[in-house]
Amino acid sequence: MMIYKCAVIFWGILPLVYSKTALPALPVSTFSIIARDVKTGEIGVAVQSKFVAVGSVVPYAEAGVGAVATQAWGNVEYGPNGLKLLSQGKKAADVIQLLINSDPRQGHRQVAVIGLEGNASSHTGKRCLSWAGSKRGEDFSVQGNLLTGPEVVEAMAASFKKSRGVLSERLIDALRAGQSAGGDKRGMQSAALLVVRKKWGYGGLNDRFRDLRVDDHRNPIEELERIYTIHRKVFPRPDL
Repeated sequence: MMIYKCAVIFWGILPLVYSKTALPALPVSTFSIIARDVKTGEIGVAVQSKFVAVGSVVPYAEAGVGAVATQAWGNVEYGPNGLKLLSQGKKAADVIQLLINSDPRQGHRQVAVIGLEGNASSHTGKRCLSWAGSKRGEDFSVQGNLLTGPEVVEAMAASFKKSRGVLSERLIDALRAGQSAGGDKRGMQSAALLVVRKKWGYGGLNDRFRDLRVDDHRNPIEELERIYTIHRKVFPRPDL
């Protein structure tokens, strides 16, 4: 009982001492994709991880601006700060440099940024857990850490490049391809999809067109697709 009480106290205090120079208790070891649809103007992020509620940490997007995915020992300040820099006209590569140059823990960070122009950029710190890396292409970037190998991001990139149609479905398909290639070494737990577009949100009064999360599930990607299918029926695309 005493050991249990000490453990509870330790895990309760740990978040309070976190700062820019300290690392959170657990890394968001995961794989994600950020992308845009040049035809519709949609911008989105999809992510899967053996980490509870990954959607609360990794994906950030703003309609008419761009998207950010922050993971590994994720610095959640990268999300809002990255979007702010994009809104000021900075290119994705410049945003990455500005974010990591001011971060003493940049070696532990993995981050990807895409702007309206579609030229994505990414950073994988040298101290990210292996295998860690990324692959970029026209209008997208895929990245991950603590993966079974580079074949995970290769499969995600290949899936996105060959796919056509709705951005949300292409993003989910890329996650599925990454998981089929090996995924996160530790397994699966949560997944999320965030897609934004001006006035495509609820009632046309916000920009969060798809904002879906699976916080804890044995098969999170399949569950995310199930929820997406329901959401799509209830909230069809405004342009159809």
